[in-house]
Amino acid sequence: MTSLPTVLLVDDEEHSLASMRMTLEDDFECLTATNVEDALRLMEENFVQVILCDHRMPGKTGIEFLSDVRKKWPETVRIVITGYTETNDMIAAINEAGVYQFLTKPWHPDHLLMVAKNASQLFQLTRDHDRMSLEMRFLARTVESKLETRRKELREGLGFEKVLRAPNSPMNAVIEQARKFASFDVPVMISGETGTGKAQIARAIHYTSLRSDQAFYELNCVGLSDAMLQVKLLGAKRGTLPGVPTNKLGLFQKADRGTLFLNGIETLSDQMQLTLLRAAKEGTFEPLGGSETLTTNIRLLTGAPDDISQRIGRGTFNRELYYALARVELNMPPLRSRIEDIGPLGQNILFELAVQHGKPVNGLSDLAIEFLSNYDWPGNLPELENELLRMLITAQDAVLGPELISRHILQADPSLPPSVDQHADDILSGEGTLKDRIEVIEMRILRETLTRLKWNKSRAANELGLSRVGLRSKLDRCGIRQPGSAPAEEEED
Repeated sequence: MTSLPTVLLVDDEEHSLASMRMTLEDDFECLTATNVEDALRLMEENFVQVILCDHRMPGKTGIEFLSDVRKKWPETVRIVITGYTETNDMIAAINEAGVYQFLTKPWHPDHLLMVAKNASQLFQLTRDHDRMSLEMRFLARTVESKLETRRKELREGLGFEKVLRAPNSPMNAVIEQARKFASFDVPVMISGETGTGKAQIARAIHYTSLRSDQAFYELNCVGLSDAMLQVKLLGAKRGTLPGVPTNKLGLFQKADRGTLFLNGIETLSDQMQLTLLRAAKEGTFEPLGGSETLTTNIRLLTGAPDDISQRIGRGTFNRELYYALARVELNMPPLRSRIEDIGPLGQNILFELAVQHGKPVNGLSDLAIEFLSNYDWPGNLPELENELLRMLITAQDAVLGPELISRHILQADPSLPPSVDQHADDILSGEGTLKDRIEVIEMRILRETLTRLKWNKSRAANELGLSRVGLRSKLDRCGIRQPGSAPAEEEED
């Protein structure tokens, strides 16, 4: 069963609305409004194909209302019903509101129904024409030139150029693969740890694809109940939801001809997995409270954890759904595998935070980047952003140094790569003699304290309960020196 087309009837006279509704309700879903404000609200909340509007009403005229509609919903077919036939009004209606047809009062029911049906067919033909134009885009040079200009603007602002990385970054291979996937209109599954930037890559794929001039929507499924997911994805018919007297559009309908990114699909229940499978394979769905089957033409991009294939083996994720969504798959590397990217990522995030919070800075010092690069970032990009925000808040100088970094990050040895340097927990639970393990812990505490206190040895000795001579002896024994200083150089406070 297919859904009826929706028509909006606007007239300040209740009896006129009732007559039109009685004539059209067997063939259309009829919405009614007695003023422009209510009509605009209904347009915002519903997918309207045709408007039948009275010309002379209190407040805004029908022509003024339809002119506003033309700007926001140009595809909606606009028809004026009037008892007057002044030439100037008709010219204004055609030029300003793009009116499809005039219907004079009194109208005959058969004539009204025929006009509404023709308008609905025109709307559908326009939609079909747009779809065919998308498929034939490469054959029309002029259209392609304009489209490519628009796509270039979107790519530069939201595409892969927005993904910051170093020249030798592991992300380069991921981006190269994603660029190839973007040009093929197939579902893509993006796997990886939480916080690795899956949503940014999904957005870049959309804005580098043939659908870049259409809408992009994203939804994080984690923590959402089945009821909430059904409303957000499928939508709901009028009266289904308490307190919502109108139809509610779901993302399957909103994203039609565009792209929908669903993150956290591993949390979907068995029922929602079957609902998503139907949309992915057949392009069909049913809104809550409705019996009609709707169709959608969306490109599905999904975000999942690295162990999604293991979940299939355990029976917690639908195998058929996995193959429907993962026609091709991208794996996002964690931040600990992108040490080369910490510098450009950190500087960019810091500048964005500085603008957002109105605190100008000149960036991170080289030594600060060295310390940040030596940490494994289990929380990935969100953890890095939180650390930089905390540094920005506490900073006194324009260049942020390592003394602002959190203690657990400072305790890492900047002279060692993350794969070699051990964390305190690893040392406590690892192997080795008591003396060797205590020395490693002691080195980490000394390094963190001196860095935090900007290598003021008197303050460091006082905080650690050591004499200046005792502190110097430990530094010499551990081979710890202030970065950038000569081996024999000593700081005088």
